[in-house]
Amino acid sequence: MTTHVKRAYRYRFCPTDAQAAELSRRFGCVRKVYNMALAARTEASSVPLQQALRHLQTAFTHFFGKRAKYPRFKSRKKSRKSAEYTASAFCFRDGVLALAKMAEPLAVVWSRPLPEGTSPSTVTVSQDAAGRWFVSLLCDDPGIKPLSARGNAVGIDAGLEHLLTLSTGEKIANPRHERRDRAALAREQRRLAKKEKGSANRARARLKVAKVHARIADLRRDTLHKLTTRLVRESQTIVIEDLTVRNMVKNRKLARAISDAAWSEFRSMLEYKAQWYGREVIAVDRWFPSSKLCSACGTLQDRMPLNVRTWTCDCGMTHDRDVNAAHNLLAAGLAVTVCGADVRPQRSTPDRQSATKQKPSRREP
Repeated sequence: MTTHVKRAYRYRFCPTDAQAAELSRRFGCVRKVYNMALAARTEASSVPLQQALRHLQTAFTHFFGKRAKYPRFKSRKKSRKSAEYTASAFCFRDGVLALAKMAEPLAVVWSRPLPEGTSPSTVTVSQDAAGRWFVSLLCDDPGIKPLSARGNAVGIDAGLEHLLTLSTGEKIANPRHERRDRAALAREQRRLAKKEKGSANRARARLKVAKVHARIADLRRDTLHKLTTRLVRESQTIVIEDLTVRNMVKNRKLARAISDAAWSEFRSMLEYKAQWYGREVIAVDRWFPSSKLCSACGTLQDRMPLNVRTWTCDCGMTHDRDVNAAHNLLAAGLAVTVCGADVRPQRSTPDRQSATKQKPSRREP
């Protein structure tokens, strides 16, 4: 029996005023239930969580697994506005989607077709900070199947000057999406700062700032999707470094550039696509000295300042810092498939939104 991959298809839609009001009320109800459940769980840990509270249960699972902080109450202004509908609360037929207790169907912009012959199992409606409405339909995708096996592997070193450096010697430029819109973002943020708090003008100014952020995020996500899809299609095994991004962004000088590079999002996409298509992702321990180790003779250098981009080993081999690191990551990653080594395997359950709290990184990017 063939098991199909569950895949979410996301679309924009334009609600009527009545639909927008009703959905906003439901977002508030979802937030209220979550907060009440969190309060009950905090006061009495034995209180069972029902199916409707599975997201809170997931948050606690990540917390106890030391992958996230203790769950926090959701803010009306800052939390993600979303509501999830199961099969009994929506109707999808012939490209028309209607939600329970709504007189009219949603005006969805069907930018791509759903897999033929499949029906969504859940529907999630959301609104982002820029005021855009989205509907995500989760359904089986029979088109996602393991790709033909390949015998190659690639090591990847992440950086800022170049987003990625491959062990093949290829360097992928960092598009720096945030830098392109930095002037526009700064202009809108200055205008926002001048508006009176609580005023309608401030709300409109905040929306303009959010739209700039949304444009940057959309461009970044598009780049990462194209890049990760290409890597998964071309390589059977992909070796990366287990970077501690959460701690690295505490460096004020590099925080903006690190956030714009979106290494965590890159890894998340890479891992779930590898799982889809039968590939393997191996994460090498962050303390592995990939930059200071000669990939030719194995000699370990005492130190390797960040400003050193090319260096020559005592054996006579001259290295490009990033390419050498990618070679060493690849070798360390492949070692685990033979006898085990100081590396960490692919996460057992790839999550597009997960983040890991770890010790400070051994080096700057």
